[in-house]
Amino acid sequence: AVPGGGPAAAMPGEPQGPGGRGWGLLVPAAVGGTLVALYAVAAPFVAPALRKVCLPFVPATAAQVQNVLRMLENRSGALVDIGSGDGRIVIAAAKKGFKAVGYELNPWLVWYSRYRAWRDGVHQNAKFYISDLWKVSFSRYRNVVIFGVPQMMPQLEKKLEEELECNARIIACRFPFPCWIPDHTTGKGIDTVWAYDLKHSRGCETKSLDITPKTES
Repeated sequence: AVPGGGPAAAMPGEPQGPGGRGWGLLVPAAVGGTLVALYAVAAPFVAPALRKVCLPFVPATAAQVQNVLRMLENRSGALVDIGSGDGRIVIAAAKKGFKAVGYELNPWLVWYSRYRAWRDGVHQNAKFYISDLWKVSFSRYRNVVIFGVPQMMPQLEKKLEEELECNARIIACRFPFPCWIPDHTTGKGIDTVWAYDLKHSRGCETKSLDITPKTES
């Protein structure tokens, strides 16, 4: 104590008693807790969506969605989006009258996609399933959409060629397939979309073929 019995002045930076020390611990704890909470919410949306190849969730741009829809003009039959993310491609296709299905490994994205489909009133035609693409057969689909990465395209090309019927159309976004020659291309840069008609790759005929004029941007 200083002369006269008053309290001693605290040195700069010295905790101001029990209360000051408590606030000094509480603030870092609160900040840390907030960061952990944010990570818990965000991590499922940015974590790899497909286990075999690191394929992070990157939402399709509005231009990419429109380019995919252009490649679906005059097409019919069931549609599948491989690695469907937040469901925007499946929902957009359902709004055009397709029976559309999305396969996605990330359960948070699947639940969110189901909510979006319900909100937009297309949940009857837009279905989403939690599954690894390498464990699913796509043989019943006539229209296939994929937002892939270069590392997965060769193996996926082989899988689709083995499973799909000759009248199938495969639409690749962001990256083309390594061996197939696209029948139709539209868009620029990251919005480029390539469409492959499997009947041309195999040189086979089918009972019912859809003829879509080439669309060049």
